[in-house]
Amino acid sequence: MFRFANPLFLYLLILIPMLTAVYLLMQYKLKQQVKLFGAPELLRALMPDVSPIRRHVKFSLMMVAIGLISLVLARPQYGTRNEEVKRSGIEVAIAVDVSNSMLCQDVSPSRLEKSKMIVSKLVEQFDEDKMGLVAFAGSAITLLPMTSDYVSAKMFLDQLNPETISIQGTNVAEAIVRATAGFSKKNNVGRALILITDAEDNEEGAMEAAKKAKEAGIRVFVLSVGTAQGGPIPMYDGTFKKDLSGNVVTTKLNEQIGKNIAQAGGGMYIHVDQNNMAQAILEKEIGKMQKEDITASMYSAYDEQFVAVALLLFIVLVAELCIMERKNHLFKNFKLFS
Repeated sequence: MFRFANPLFLYLLILIPMLTAVYLLMQYKLKQQVKLFGAPELLRALMPDVSPIRRHVKFSLMMVAIGLISLVLARPQYGTRNEEVKRSGIEVAIAVDVSNSMLCQDVSPSRLEKSKMIVSKLVEQFDEDKMGLVAFAGSAITLLPMTSDYVSAKMFLDQLNPETISIQGTNVAEAIVRATAGFSKKNNVGRALILITDAEDNEEGAMEAAKKAKEAGIRVFVLSVGTAQGGPIPMYDGTFKKDLSGNVVTTKLNEQIGKNIAQAGGGMYIHVDQNNMAQAILEKEIGKMQKEDITASMYSAYDEQFVAVALLLFIVLVAELCIMERKNHLFKNFKLFS
């Protein structure tokens, strides 16, 4: 496995295009000034020792040197020893509803954003656990298979929006089936499926899917987001969603469906509103689940690779010093540059 010990130094590479732009601008202005003194062909004949190509080569070598310096400071490393590390954790699959109704703002800042905040805080509590991420609306897709890569999990989570799924609706059954398929076959590890939805326009089969998940040793937690009073669904053009008659559509939380799914899945129903009680309750219940040693592959030793880069940097710097802008009379017979 390849990595950089100090990746922030790679930002020095930004200097290369910036300096190149300045250099090209200066060369353009220099050409314009030279034309004021006479024809370029005549000037070259009067100054045979001056070589513009050498100047370009020296600048190019300096840019290469800056790039190599940034690589040396970033300290490239290569993994040389791979170890199997045992961690004690659980497996958690999170299925998030991204249907249009989740844009409703009866829960601040919106049902979907509130859901993402809850999941993000939950991921921060994970240490040695594995998690997967599923998005669903009228259909369901697996965004992230079961993994310990929490950085990628947050990246996919931040990108969730109604456009993630092209088919609208709330197909909870498919979400449960897809999330369930991502678990390992181990029987002695705690496994939880966290379903986050407003349960509006729920299609059939959700209870049956939750029962099958329970039979497979998976607890189904349902986080219902929204209020019974509900609210309009904001659209991207600043208006609210309307029905065929032109009336503003009001989306309301269907708590009973959420409770039935949680009961069928042997888990817990948690209502998400403006307070943070749902977060605390969920973390407490997840913490009670049985943990088991999970084997993960990790690199435990790395070899420094910057020595080779430093050697190349030395060669480039020596070459830059040896190349002079004026032709050396001692090497006038060597036509490396015009």
